[in-house]
Amino acid sequence: MEILQKRPPILISENRSSCPISTSLEIIGDHWSLVILRDFFLKRNTFTDFKNSPEKIATNILTDRINKLSKYKLISYIHHPKNRKIKQYYLTESGIQLYPLLYDLSMWSKDHLDMEFHPLSKEWYKNNKNKKREEVINNAISAYKSFKEKLLNA
Repeated sequence: MEILQKRPPILISENRSSCPISTSLEIIGDHWSLVILRDFFLKRNTFTDFKNSPEKIATNILTDRINKLSKYKLISYIHHPKNRKIKQYYLTESGIQLYPLLYDLSMWSKDHLDMEFHPLSKEWYKNNKNKKREEVINNAISAYKSFKEKLLNA
């Protein structure tokens, strides 16, 4: 993986535990936050994009999770250049660095869950079948950063 630049830490003023796993789960450990984070890597970046994901998140929950991810500086937004009412969200560097977690959850699911996966997941597994973990992670992060750069420079 590339060398990460030092970023200011995410300020945690109220947490139930001094355990890093417990505190991280308070921020991203619910079902919907992880689905939203996944969607960024699928090049979804508007409220409507997230709402129209296959999981069909309710608008009030989506609003809450977007606000929470923004509060912890995992995402930010810009206004759409042609319609200022539309916010185009993007992952911050801290949000991007959660991709390895998404990758590992995906691989764990493939290895341990007996279920029919979504066609996009099947295609992703097939395309990455013979690749090493680091290669897949680096490729996904690089692709997202290119997408983000185009978004921010539009």
